[in-house]
Amino acid sequence: QVQLVESGGGQVRPGGSLRLSCVATSSIGDIINMGWWRQTPGKEREFVGMILNGGTTNYAASVRGRFAISRNSAGNAMTLQMNSLKPEDTGVYYCNAFAGAPPRSYWGQGTQVTVSS
Repeated sequence: QVQLVESGGGQVRPGGSLRLSCVATSSIGDIINMGWWRQTPGKEREFVGMILNGGTTNYAASVRGRFAISRNSAGNAMTLQMNSLKPEDTGVYYCNAFAGAPPRSYWGQGTQVTVSS
């Protein structure tokens, strides 16, 4: 049963932009917060940023000022606008939602982002 669906990954040159999207199915219940994580081979999954129900956002220092997260008014879809991309931003990006009752963490299948000249 699909619960988080991501889209928008791809390959871009350094300095370019990409936009990722994540849509949650109604089956995961009420969403408390949503966020993005990324992972490269041989490394642990790392936090990129998150958005709370009230719209407050929080970002990793490595992406602050370059990435922006937003959610739709229904609260079940999220985007990650990535600007001024660097090679070190390369990785598989995962959508995460903390939702339901009792709340639990949900993960998308991941989408590849490659920043290379």
